[in-house]
Amino acid sequence: MKKIFIINGGQKFAHSGGQFNKTVQDWTVEFLSKNNDYEIKTTHIEEEIDLQKEVEKFVWADLIIYHTPVWWFQIPNLFKKYIDDVFTQGHNNGIYKSDGRSRVNPDINYGTGGLLHGRKYMLTTSWNAPATAFTLPGEFFEETSVDDGVMFGFHKMNKFTGMERINGFHFHDVEKGATPENIVIFKENYTKHLEQTFKNL
Repeated sequence: MKKIFIINGGQKFAHSGGQFNKTVQDWTVEFLSKNNDYEIKTTHIEEEIDLQKEVEKFVWADLIIYHTPVWWFQIPNLFKKYIDDVFTQGHNNGIYKSDGRSRVNPDINYGTGGLLHGRKYMLTTSWNAPATAFTLPGEFFEETSVDDGVMFGFHKMNKFTGMERINGFHFHDVEKGATPENIVIFKENYTKHLEQTFKNL
């Protein structure tokens, strides 16, 4: 049985109610619940957090699924705090043991001290920006993808722990384009992504 840990990184702040990422989490749970081969645990970063229990969820899981909005080209502040606190709690406690270097030759092997080898992770993000902002010449992100640009550090963070990245999914134009019709399309496209992803796991 595959063990799946789903983290909802959405939060209420300013004009954001965090509802879309809750919806995406619900879609993920709905998809996985149709198959008895998956055991699921979840966390919402706005809930009261027991740091040791969160570390244990990472250690327990075969796959971690992150759902997060992107605010000002970063993850939300509570999600960043969650990562900082939980990963620090996981030092020599299941998540990482060191930065991987030795004092004998400190110039090599940085980022190889993780303890979560054998686990995979998947990232979903939600954006107000349209997909074309990342792909068209002359547009804002200069033809740099979400994963190679804004979320590059997030992926390196997970690699530092030893986890392996699998293809994620990015929702675009969520704020201006979240019509009932588009929500249906978002779900259809994301479900197809999950079907393809879990077929190959």
